[in-house]
Amino acid sequence: MNKKNSDKSVAEKIDDLAKDTVSSIESGNNPDVTFPLRGLSNVYFDETQKMVKLGDKTQTRNFFNVGQAKKFMQTFLVARVIKELVKENITAPIRSIYYNTKHTIGDTSEETWEDQSESDPIIEDLEITLGSLREELHVRAGQKGSMVGNLTIIDAGDTIDLRKMGSGGWSIPSIVEKDIIKFKECEADYILFIEKDTIWSRFNEDKFWKKNNCVIMHGGGQPPRGVRRLVRRMHDELKLPVYVLVDNDVYGLYIYSVIKQGSINLAFESERMAIPEARFVGLSSFDQEKYKLPKNVTLKLKDIDRKRISEVLAYPWFKKKQWQDELKHMVEKGVKLELEALSAKDFKFITEKYVPEKIKNKDWLV
Repeated sequence: MNKKNSDKSVAEKIDDLAKDTVSSIESGNNPDVTFPLRGLSNVYFDETQKMVKLGDKTQTRNFFNVGQAKKFMQTFLVARVIKELVKENITAPIRSIYYNTKHTIGDTSEETWEDQSESDPIIEDLEITLGSLREELHVRAGQKGSMVGNLTIIDAGDTIDLRKMGSGGWSIPSIVEKDIIKFKECEADYILFIEKDTIWSRFNEDKFWKKNNCVIMHGGGQPPRGVRRLVRRMHDELKLPVYVLVDNDVYGLYIYSVIKQGSINLAFESERMAIPEARFVGLSSFDQEKYKLPKNVTLKLKDIDRKRISEVLAYPWFKKKQWQDELKHMVEKGVKLELEALSAKDFKFITEKYVPEKIKNKDWLV
């Protein structure tokens, strides 16, 4: 669907929500809005598609319900703003939407929002209800993530050669749909996704992307939606394999799973973000022994780490033996490793030996 048709569809769906509500009131009924229930209780792992998906449980908000009336009002408050953004063909950050809709209700002392933690979930509810990505609702988030490599793109009409981005790289925007970002010329053989910017900088400085004919990118830790969506588009449209490099801790492994299979919070968007064919190239729980890393580069597991490992081990999408072995070995050793630990071998060890050999030898976790 092109942008014009997408905008028209969003506006029409918002109108339909409003019309249904007005019709209910005029008929003397209690108006309501039904949303899919978001959260672990309504998430399942689709074995066929190898993705975390949203189930069919729903929740209903009624206007004439003391406990639900405020959220009902908030839903239409945000829907109104989204329609205005679509109509004016502009975007707004999620925090601006919070401030734009924050006011005192009538002659009361009641505020529309206490803080932004109330408004953000409403936007996600509308995403599901309207069947549109947040970015298609003209809502954007802060930029997070960078990319360089053998690829030329067109960003909002400007041609950008990602081979000439200097030390900082091209900053990945939060909205990366086809009407904003287009792929012009690609010579790369694959994408290397790196968990954090500090390690990405090592790869960029060493011109890893040039020597190994690839694109390197990072998401500044847990990758934001724009980064995940762009990786998925590059995988689909440019047919580029995706390799993921993260810390050897439960959070790093979970970042890999989010890229590969989707996340609990955004299970409703897995089909447009997850990449089941993504491959894990490290850091593995077994790499300390394999590469003879000194013990003093390890970090002791904390109680919070052990608790999170127990939770993750129970997720259906972590039941594969390789994933179980990784996490259980981490617990048995009682330590975790950061990617920086490979610097104990040599500062360029990670770019000149570790990653190239893993990819060449197909030494990855699936």
